[in-house]
Amino acid sequence: LESFSPADALGEPGKPPYTRGVYPNMYRGRLWTMRQYAGFGDAAETNKRFRYLLDQGQTGLSVAFDLPTQMGYDSDHAMAMGEVGKVGVAIDTVDDLHRLLAEIPLNRVTTSMTINSTAAILLAMYLVVAEEQGVAWSDVGGTIQNDLLKEYIARGTYIYPVQPSLRLTTDIFAFCRDNVPGWNTISISGYHIREAGSTAAQELAFTMANAKVYVQKAIEAGLDVDDFAPRLSFFFNAHSNLFEEVAKFRAARRLWYKIMTEEFGAKHPKSALLRFHTQTAGSTLTAQQPFNNVVRTTIEALSAVLGGTQSLHTNSMDEALGLPTQDAARVALRTQQILAEESGVADVIDPLAGSYFVESLTNELEERARAYFDEIEERGGMVACIEGGWVQDEIHRAAYAYQRAVEKGEATVVGVNRYEIEEPEPTLFSIDPALETAQVARLTEAKANRDQDKARTSLEALTAAAQTSNTNLVPLIVDAVRFRASLGEISDALRGVFGTFDQH
Repeated sequence: LESFSPADALGEPGKPPYTRGVYPNMYRGRLWTMRQYAGFGDAAETNKRFRYLLDQGQTGLSVAFDLPTQMGYDSDHAMAMGEVGKVGVAIDTVDDLHRLLAEIPLNRVTTSMTINSTAAILLAMYLVVAEEQGVAWSDVGGTIQNDLLKEYIARGTYIYPVQPSLRLTTDIFAFCRDNVPGWNTISISGYHIREAGSTAAQELAFTMANAKVYVQKAIEAGLDVDDFAPRLSFFFNAHSNLFEEVAKFRAARRLWYKIMTEEFGAKHPKSALLRFHTQTAGSTLTAQQPFNNVVRTTIEALSAVLGGTQSLHTNSMDEALGLPTQDAARVALRTQQILAEESGVADVIDPLAGSYFVESLTNELEERARAYFDEIEERGGMVACIEGGWVQDEIHRAAYAYQRAVEKGEATVVGVNRYEIEEPEPTLFSIDPALETAQVARLTEAKANRDQDKARTSLEALTAAAQTSNTNLVPLIVDAVRFRASLGEISDALRGVFGTFDQH
C-alpha cells in the first residue's frame, strides 16, 4: 500500500468514491433485502412458495421463469415441450402473473424478475397486474434483469440480434423514467459470467464493460445520463474466496463511481452509486455431500455482507441436484437471518476497511479490470468483442484452467476430489408432469376468451412500430398485454421484424 491515500481511495461510507459503501450507516440503518429466488411449475404452485417464504421472514420476491418464458415461447409451442415449469415458473399471459402474485400487495413488496429477452413483456404484465389490483405504477417497485449482453456472453437465453436487443433495453429505460420511477430498469449481471467459469477480475471487468455499453446506448437514444443512471443496478456472484469477493465488491463501487463521473459526466449523486444484488455461487455447490453446501453458502453470503450488498439470495443446499425443497429453501433463508441477527456483522459499517490485505486486493482487482478495459477498446469495444467471441473465449479459458486444476488435485473441492464418502441416493424435488398439460389448457382457454380483434390489432401495431427506428415499443407491449396477447405472440411479432441472433 505504498503511497495509498485512504481519503482518496476510500473516503467515508456513503461518500465518493463509495469504496466503503453507498449509504452512510449501511446495515446499522437498514438490513439488506433478503430476496430468495423461487419459481417452478405453474403460477399457483410458485405463489405458495412465495407466500411461505414471506411468512418465514423473506423481505422481497425474486422470480425464476422457465426456459420457454425466457426464450419467448408459449407453453403450447413445440419448442416448449418437456420444459414447461421445469427450471422456473411458466408465464404465458398476464392472467398467469395474476395467479403468481395472488394475495401479494405490489405496493408493499418489491419484486425482482430474472428475465432478459422478454423483459419488456414481463414488466408490462407486472404493471397491468398492478393496475388491475388498483395499485398505481408510481407505487410499484422492483427490478428486471434486462441484461442482454451477458446472455450472448454466458447464459444463452437471447432471442434477437444485439442491436434490436439494446433498443428494447433503452426503451425500457425511457419508459420507466416517465412512468415507473421506482423501478430498477436493469440489473447488469456479472453473476452468470462467473457461473460460466470466469475469474473474479473477469466478472468485474466484463460486467462494467457491459454497463458502459448500456449507458452509451441510452445517451445515443437521447436520454440524459442523470435521467436513467440512478435506476441502474447490478447483480454479482458471491464465490468461495471470502477476501477476494469482498475486495471485488469494494472495487466495483469505486470503478463505477469513476466511470460515471469521469467518462459520462454524471452529476446526480445517485447516478454514480453502484447498488447491487448478490447471489451465492451455484457453481460451487456439489451433488456430493450436499450438507457441505450450507457451509459454502454461509461463507459466500458473509462475503456479500462484508462487501456491502443491498440485497442477497442464498442458494439452497440441494440445488446441485434439482429444484430446492421447501426445507432447504428455509435453511438458506435462515442462513441470512442468522448472519443479520446473531453474528454482529451488521453492526459495523465497513468491518474490513483498512486491512492491508483487503485494501491491496481491492486495488489489484481494479487494476486488472482496467487492463481488460484497455484490451476491449483495442479490439473495437465490448459489442465487437462479444459478437467476435473474444469475451466468451476468455471465460472458457479460465473455466478450463480451473477444471484442470480440480482434476489434477491442485484445487481442492471437499467431497469431490478430497474427503469423498459413499452416499445413498438423494430424495429430489420434482415437478408433476400434469402441470404442463394444465398450463397449456389454461393458455388455450385464455386465447379463446379474449377480444380477438383487440388482441390482433395490438400485435399489428407493435409490429408496425418495431419497423420504425424511433418509436418506444414498451407502451405498445403494455397494450398487447392488456388485451391478453400472449408472451409468445408478442415475441413472435418482434421476431418477425428483428430476426434472431445466431451464435457462431
